[in-house]
Amino acid sequence: MALGKDYATQECSIARALEIVGERWTLLVVRDALYGVRRYNDFLVHLGIPRAVLAARLQALTAEGILEKRRYQESPPRDEYVLTDRGIALWPTLRSLGLWGREHFGESRLRWFRHADCGTELGPYGECPRCAMIVPVPDVEMTPGPGLDRDPADPVSRALLAPRRLLEPLDTDPRKPVDGHPHEPEGAGRGPDGVADAASGSGRSAEDRPV
Repeated sequence: MALGKDYATQECSIARALEIVGERWTLLVVRDALYGVRRYNDFLVHLGIPRAVLAARLQALTAEGILEKRRYQESPPRDEYVLTDRGIALWPTLRSLGLWGREHFGESRLRWFRHADCGTELGPYGECPRCAMIVPVPDVEMTPGPGLDRDPADPVSRALLAPRRLLEPLDTDPRKPVDGHPHEPEGAGRGPDGVADAASGSGRSAEDRPV
């Protein structure tokens, strides 16, 4: 029996949720947004996602109220994508899914997630065992784990090496020190913001393209 294209006939809250977040790339976009990624080109470079797919996912997540599109520059016009409360509420799901994947597929730990107030590693649902509370997402501190590449090529991954709180806007300025070591980018293949246009190989910034 052929599978349907959607879950319209399923009377199930899981099925309804999968209609929104069940596509291959969607939760990875939400994950990066939790990490502080907001701009189109930064999603593009960090995820290695096809340009048309990213545009479609951002549009769908905005339409569903998971992301909010905000104008951050008028000339030329550029927008960023910020998680709404509805999107932030997906954090416990992503936390649990990440732990499940590491446990069952033997993945090396890429990141630690701790309660910023006490330094305790979070439980599987984003709770702090020491404080006996669900930690608000802005109070979650993310630090690199042993499985994370400490010398990545792209500026987004480099920026994510620094300890940071979830939802804190990501600064991908390549001149900014990471763990005390400034990184000067090479000029070849870079856009006007110093960001490589990985998907096309051109020197144009993908942020200049409408989404």
